[in-house]
Amino acid sequence: MRWKFLLRPGWLALIGFVLLFSAACLWILAPWQFRQDQRREAQNAAITGSLDSQAADYETALPPGANPADRQWQQVKLTGRYLPEAETLVRLRKAEGKAAFEVLTPLRLNSGQTVVVNRGYIKVEQGTKPVAYDPAPGGEVTVVGRVRASEIDSSRQEVLDQDGKRQIYTIDPTVLGKATGLDLRPGYVQLNAGQPGVLGLLPLPELVSGPYFSYALQWIAFGIMAPVGLIFLLWREAHPEEDEDDEDGDEPSTPAPTPAAQTADRYGGRR
Repeated sequence: MRWKFLLRPGWLALIGFVLLFSAACLWILAPWQFRQDQRREAQNAAITGSLDSQAADYETALPPGANPADRQWQQVKLTGRYLPEAETLVRLRKAEGKAAFEVLTPLRLNSGQTVVVNRGYIKVEQGTKPVAYDPAPGGEVTVVGRVRASEIDSSRQEVLDQDGKRQIYTIDPTVLGKATGLDLRPGYVQLNAGQPGVLGLLPLPELVSGPYFSYALQWIAFGIMAPVGLIFLLWREAHPEEDEDDEDGDEPSTPAPTPAAQTADRYGGRR
């Protein structure tokens, strides 16, 4: 049978690989890139919208049970008192292209709720030691910042005590709450410039679309081309005679001898 070669292990393995690769491109990789593109577009829209909007009261914007991820980058206003005894540094950060720490100081609102406030970054000296920085102001303060979602990383939940400072790897209020004994609201607030207690200002993300959409189209193209190429290989393997016919057709034919050449051959031996 012409297609009997398909039962060979090598061809079965090739067919299976191509089908799996194509399925991964079309149903996993391309959709993931589209979701990343949608996430970036939503982030850009939220940041752009927050630039001209007035800061809303924190407890109005984020009532109990609200998900901070749904209010990401919205500007909010908080009034309360910093809790310097619960201050914590976030390790392994970068600012201006250099190693840095971010400083988290919980703020107890007048309503009694406690919110994690990211006061900004500080630099590193002598390897991994944080530089000295200004403490959070005492007394009642009113600050304005942007809502940020919690950073969740189950492999980075360790809490350290180093250089006289409590240190963590991710901004996760659940982890920080266990270390400080505080009941903290989900998410945190990143301070704007000029606010009481702000340190090195954390920049906003650049408003760029990124390559995600073009990458998604590339994965779709790969997912289509792979089975097309496989079909071509299978057809060539099943119809080898067509290749032979093409080779026969490409052989140059011997030209017929001219009359002058025939005469020369006939009398070539005579003088």
